[in-house]
Amino acid sequence: MKVLRWTGAELRDGAAELAALLADTVAGGASVGFLAPLTRAEAAAWWRERAAEAAAGRLAVWVAVDGTGRVAGTVSLARPDKPNSRHRAELVKLMVHRSARGQGLGRRLLATAEHAAAADGITLLHLDTETGSPAEHLYRSAGWTEAGTIPDYALSPDGELRGTTLYFKRPAAPAPPRASAATG
Repeated sequence: MKVLRWTGAELRDGAAELAALLADTVAGGASVGFLAPLTRAEAAAWWRERAAEAAAGRLAVWVAVDGTGRVAGTVSLARPDKPNSRHRAELVKLMVHRSARGQGLGRRLLATAEHAAAADGITLLHLDTETGSPAEHLYRSAGWTEAGTIPDYALSPDGELRGTTLYFKRPAAPAPPRASAATG
């Protein structure tokens, strides 16, 4: 499985593949901002709308592609545009296709985004996820700290009000390059 950062053009051109992932995620009951049923056309349009943000550097999108070329997962980092918040980013839309779950792909995507954030000088990450969802276990086990819960925050894909739990993490700075014995 390859995990690649997609440019704005790749995001626009690959919107249909990402739409299949988004539609599967919503059909599986994950609360990622959409109500069921979500058509692939609606999902593709949503992804194409993100292309300009990615091209401008306000959104970084990583895509996991399996050996057949199918998109199996994605994660994004959204950068704020305010001068007082350029040290932080929001982790958004961590999704793994139902057929690829349980293989560590969500953890790999999460680590990819965290490492990239640290390398880019981001000192604070934050996210929100549906309270009681399986994603909470992933974030806690990856060292994210719960900041609090907001009741009745959003509708689930099936239209029920659900709470959201906020998390944050300070990504570790990348290790400095090791000096080789031959340099001096």
